[in-house]
Amino acid sequence: MVKTKRKPTLFEAVSCLIFMGLIIGIGFGIFKIGIQILLVVSAAYAAFIGKRVGLTWEEMERGVSVRLGNVMPAIFILFAVGIVIGSWVYSGTVPMLIYYGLKFINPTYFLVTAFVIVAIVSTATGTAWGSTATAGVALMGIAVQLNIPLGMAAGAVIAGGVFGDKLSPLSDTTNLAPLVCEVNLFAHIKHMLYTTIPAALIGMIVYIIVGLKLYGNEKVDTTAIQSLMAELDSIYNWNIFMCLPFIVIFWGAYYKKPTVPIMLLSSIVAVIVGMLSNGFSFVDGMQSMVNGFNISMVNVAGFDTTAISETVLKLINRGGIFSMTTIAVTIICGYAFAGIVEVAGCLDVILTSFYNKVEKVWQLIGVTIAGSVALVFTAGVASISIIMVGTLLKDAYDKMGLDRRNLSRTLEDAGTMLLPFVPWGVSGIFYLEVLGVGPGSYWMWAVSCYLCIVFAMFFGFTGIAIAKSDKNTTASHAIKPQKEKSLV
Repeated sequence: MVKTKRKPTLFEAVSCLIFMGLIIGIGFGIFKIGIQILLVVSAAYAAFIGKRVGLTWEEMERGVSVRLGNVMPAIFILFAVGIVIGSWVYSGTVPMLIYYGLKFINPTYFLVTAFVIVAIVSTATGTAWGSTATAGVALMGIAVQLNIPLGMAAGAVIAGGVFGDKLSPLSDTTNLAPLVCEVNLFAHIKHMLYTTIPAALIGMIVYIIVGLKLYGNEKVDTTAIQSLMAELDSIYNWNIFMCLPFIVIFWGAYYKKPTVPIMLLSSIVAVIVGMLSNGFSFVDGMQSMVNGFNISMVNVAGFDTTAISETVLKLINRGGIFSMTTIAVTIICGYAFAGIVEVAGCLDVILTSFYNKVEKVWQLIGVTIAGSVALVFTAGVASISIIMVGTLLKDAYDKMGLDRRNLSRTLEDAGTMLLPFVPWGVSGIFYLEVLGVGPGSYWMWAVSCYLCIVFAMFFGFTGIAIAKSDKNTTASHAIKPQKEKSLV
């Protein structure tokens, strides 16, 4: 007998989120159990609910497969980032940024400087991951030597990366949100300035105040810094050609080239630079792309690898495509849960229950935020929340006489900006792997990331920066956005 399919009850739908929150909160937060197996257990419970509503195992498998297919471009970028890190250390590009950063960056203004640098790189490239894995890695190395708390440093770096990612026309979420809401890409970016710029300015003010308080009257002990710089000097032969891998990335961003091929091209250039500048072998260059750079690759007469300090080894023994396998496995496990929850109809039921209670503008903004936050913390990626919440609520914005730019902006305020705070999410795990700091340490210092939803709600209550729909101009806002260029 074929079981009749039905929609899950609100209790069944919400129970999937509650179960996942409990299992991860207890297992990961208290007992430090690997997040991957906890996501699999959560997926098993979601499958139980799927079975109750009449889904077959094959249908649940297809739901997972579809979601994994959608996330494959992000996995490609992950592997490309691993290759870039390994090859850029091999070439000396990242160590050079650390070396000269230690010379010129003032500890008092380190946090605000880190935010601005990464924001510029992220805006130009359209990827928070790429900017944090390159400029961010170098800045974290500088923070270690300047005795800047790593949670602070990572918060400023990540906030800058997400800021640029959000406002870049090359970013995937910046293209996806207006695409779902049928809004012009650049109208969407312009409207996001109302929440993003004030949040960023407040964040920078916080960074300046903290820097002045902690380091304003303090003299930095340069002994350890000089020692580290001398060790880097003994490994690399600094020259202007080490900037070429960075230039390739900016060239690709300027001409709107696909992200992954440009990252790989940059890595090839980095290997060539490393061979010619530092005398490293070609084979080691290829190995740096696979397993990361290792101090044993330095083959200079009289060079003693055992004399290199643990601090320098932590800075340069890193990267490679295999360094990203943990993140890739986590993505697969997370999408096993998200795919089943979605195909079972749980997300529709939860969002619809919110939607039915909406009567005022601030309530609609609040529902958009609540739905986005729930899905971001459920799926660990922003794309699902943007698609699901955007599709469900865009008619509500029309009925309330609001321009859909308000929806597309809020989807990013509560999706793109909050994604780094999900410990089991793709970005949370990525930043932990690359920067060595988890969300529990950096969340409070990524100031602009969470202030965006504060401004979104403030505007919802006051009506400030809330665009009204205009039937005469609706068509101008419904131009199809540019094709997305990056996946992170």
